[in-house]
Amino acid sequence: MAGLTKTGMEAWIRDYFDACNSGDIERIAACFEPDGVHYFPPGMYEGPFVGAQTIARKWNEAVRNLGSHWTVDQVICEPESRRAVIEWSHFKRKFGVILRGDEWYIFSPAGRIQEIRAYYASPQDSSLEMLELGGFDYADRGYPMSAPDA
Repeated sequence: MAGLTKTGMEAWIRDYFDACNSGDIERIAACFEPDGVHYFPPGMYEGPFVGAQTIARKWNEAVRNLGSHWTVDQVICEPESRRAVIEWSHFKRKFGVILRGDEWYIFSPAGRIQEIRAYYASPQDSSLEMLELGGFDYADRGYPMSAPDA
């Protein structure tokens, strides 16, 4: 999938969601690089899902246990940087729950998903001083770690 395009990236993301909705482990895993990572807010699940097979097994379990079904609601792709961002809805049909959020995607040079960072639309947890993705190394990636002086 060399030479990523907006159309190709969006198709890959939509194929990934179709694979997730099918619950097919091999089909889901094929969307990722073998060492792909899916990050979540802290306290979600047991932390980041690391590895294509782990990601695939977890979404298979969600389909079986929760009746999960996901939709891609909005997509923006930037092939030059191999990045995309989407808005999604997650329907946990067995419990009548709807989650909404955004995800940042980083694609590998080969065109597979290397990383997903999931952000959920929910109230701020007032007990936390740092509201960020669990297991994501913000400092190493160059994110600011303190507020600038006033």
